[in-house]
Amino acid sequence: MDFLEACRSRVDDELDRRIKSGSVSEQLQAAMRYSVLGGGKRIRPALAIAAANALGQNPDAALVPACAIELIHAYSLVHDDLPAMDNDELRRGRPTAHIAFDEATAILAGDALQALAFEWLAEAPGIEVSARLAMIQELARASGHSGMVGGQAIDLESVGKSLTLAQLETMHRHKTGALIEASVRIGALTVPGISEHSLNSLTRYAKALGLAFQVQDDLLDIEGDTETIGKPQGSDIARAKPTYPALLGLAGTRKHLASLLSNALESLQDFGPEADPLRAMADYVVARTH
Repeated sequence: MDFLEACRSRVDDELDRRIKSGSVSEQLQAAMRYSVLGGGKRIRPALAIAAANALGQNPDAALVPACAIELIHAYSLVHDDLPAMDNDELRRGRPTAHIAFDEATAILAGDALQALAFEWLAEAPGIEVSARLAMIQELARASGHSGMVGGQAIDLESVGKSLTLAQLETMHRHKTGALIEASVRIGALTVPGISEHSLNSLTRYAKALGLAFQVQDDLLDIEGDTETIGKPQGSDIARAKPTYPALLGLAGTRKHLASLLSNALESLQDFGPEADPLRAMADYVVARTH
């Protein structure tokens, strides 16, 4: 996908430039760079840039906020992989941070990345102070106890349990969906005077896309292979985690995924060709192989 590749290149360059130095510990700095720059599709920052683009904003305005979102995503992966959490040894085809360094350094790297994300948002160039404050509130809400971290807590509490579809979607709206929703909304907030109607439409898109992302992840855990997906295949089954295929079966899960994609695209019906990158991102999310 050309748009995603272009965003990934710009985001990677900006992340590399901004995270080159600043830590008083070389070991910590190395772990931060390892965790952020070790690959990744950059879907969340691309969504932020695409949302700004859909509203006619210069995509450059969303670049630093997009990078801040990616720092939160990177920190969450470092902590998710820890022995006390998912205990994974492979991420994006490489040893996870606590394996490449050590557990304490991985924890500190995640902590540092989280703090740095809000520092970058607070000083994002070319954006009014009120908009930066709104972005900080969005990201804090999406990544904290009422968002991503809360969803991760539900995930850990649900191992070995049977959940209803409503319970499963509540978990994933927080664990995965909240940060995807924040990515779209933060990109939109770079536009001065954005209408409530436009913001609500983009939010509906993001809510559907966030669930679709997790549904496809669950399918890949069964149908993918370790080399392609970059982490151990079948890890969710091995940990007895509640998943969409376990609840709906493979055919039911694919049908649910198609419905979510339809909902996401319908939410963009009032937008013109400027929103085509968002439409393409939705198609990519449900068709990706890793």
